[in-house]
Amino acid sequence: MTVAELTFWTGTMDAGKSTLALQTNHNHASRGRVGLIFTSHDRAGEAVVSSRLGLTHDALEVTDDFSFWRFVVDRLTQGGRIDYLVCDEAQFYTPTQVDDLAKITDELQIDVFCFGILTDFRTSLFPGSARLVELADRTEVLQVEALCWCGRRATHNARTENGVMVTEGDVVVVGDVEEEPVPLDAAAAEPVVAYEVLCRQHHRRRMTAARARAVSLVSEPLPFG
Repeated sequence: MTVAELTFWTGTMDAGKSTLALQTNHNHASRGRVGLIFTSHDRAGEAVVSSRLGLTHDALEVTDDFSFWRFVVDRLTQGGRIDYLVCDEAQFYTPTQVDDLAKITDELQIDVFCFGILTDFRTSLFPGSARLVELADRTEVLQVEALCWCGRRATHNARTENGVMVTEGDVVVVGDVEEEPVPLDAAAAEPVVAYEVLCRQHHRRRMTAARARAVSLVSEPLPFG
């Protein structure tokens, strides 16, 4: 008898988590299994899972008051079939919602595949991710490594506002990984938010790619004067 599992796939931004979530759904659905896809605060908008490769799929939006247990039990009671759940952006789920996912796995024998970031831009664990590490049958680190601008493996997520790295502010602010910081629109009331993945050293130094380029353009003083 196959036993259902709660699996947590994690990595930094730009490591391919949403791509893997969509591939997981495709693989299981192509074998005749019936699943549901959930997400929260996807960069493409509400109720959609989007990959930076351009793949998208409709999903169910998880809000703070959403109950996985009640939703799944209601669907099964009404005669629906559910073999698995794909849960993207799981870092934004509440610990109670993660408890529900574990209960669904154990009590209803439904496979649950979660995908999310471990730490926020302040290098603190997301509550949802922390609970998943505590409860998951398996925690897997994505093998596709995101890279810092310096070429080292990126281990930290940095938030920038108007191109400047910040370490304070609301935990949940939707943005995306940008190659170039977006300049501030003088007419905009809110700062332009973007994210960048960095190695620990450059996260500690707040050395984003844009700042590194700016520093490199500063003329070195001549050895004589």
